[in-house]
Amino acid sequence: MAWQGSSSSSSFSYKWTYDVFLSFRGKDTRTGFTGNLYKALCQRGIHTFIDDAQLRRGKEITPSLAKAIEESRIAIVVFSEYYASSRFCLEELIKIIDCIKTKGRLVLQVFYKVDPSQVGRQTRSYGEAFARYESVHYHEPGKVLKWRSALSMAANLTGYHYYGEQIISSS
Repeated sequence: MAWQGSSSSSSFSYKWTYDVFLSFRGKDTRTGFTGNLYKALCQRGIHTFIDDAQLRRGKEITPSLAKAIEESRIAIVVFSEYYASSRFCLEELIKIIDCIKTKGRLVLQVFYKVDPSQVGRQTRSYGEAFARYESVHYHEPGKVLKWRSALSMAANLTGYHYYGEQIISSS
């Protein structure tokens, strides 16, 4: 059952298909952190969208995945070491950022064993991924710039850092 919110005006209401949309790089966290997060949310009755590995076969997000992002009340982005090496994750993040700007959606980020500055400044594995993108997508500099911008914006929101057994909130 999806959560439905409404304002004091009876003619204005929001309907969500999902309470939470999970954005993550499957190879990094599907069977560990994100899989456990998904189970915990579902056990608490929170209707959560998690992609099927089959959905990530292409290079662009599918219309059904874009719709799931749009119809989710909250997005949780799990930034892991190789999140930026997935074009799919970056395209998904652009859609999530668009929903923040145009629909006022809430986004929570978890920095899973990565420092937020690594994400925001695109250093270490994030920098390596962008060096590859810039050499391969030299004819699409606008696309690479959108990915960089989305990462920078997302990294500057308040999030949670996960280092092994400890979760620390940032502000």
